[in-house]
Amino acid sequence: MATLFTRIIEGEIPGTFVWRDPECVGFLSINPVQPGHMLVVPVAEIDHWISLEPELACHLTAVAQTIARAQQHVYSPLKVGLLIAGLEVPHVHLHVIPIMHGEADLHLDRATTASPDQLEAEATKLRGALADAGADGVSS
Repeated sequence: MATLFTRIIEGEIPGTFVWRDPECVGFLSINPVQPGHMLVVPVAEIDHWISLEPELACHLTAVAQTIARAQQHVYSPLKVGLLIAGLEVPHVHLHVIPIMHGEADLHLDRATTASPDQLEAEATKLRGALADAGADGVSS
């Protein structure tokens, strides 16, 4: 059975995409800890990050860095955090989260629910920053 993330990637369930390339996607979390909270997810269904082939792990990290630079530009956070937990969905995903106040901004139990309009507004800003930076995986 396909994971929740595979269903989002395949368009069966809505997702607010900012990034798409042959190996991975980046979409906004519907339960963000901070505005702009993104998930970078491989297209391949892989349960645990330690099972990633090294090349795919490097690609996911490079995409997360590219997205983090866009978040840095859009939100001017103290830092941008990267979190790999993988407890919620059995499909590797990297949380890329602007840290606005401190370490508590990385605590997933502090997540809120975002409306589709809020997600699209954040996606528009991030897509613009990625396009301005010349990123080649910007999703439309």
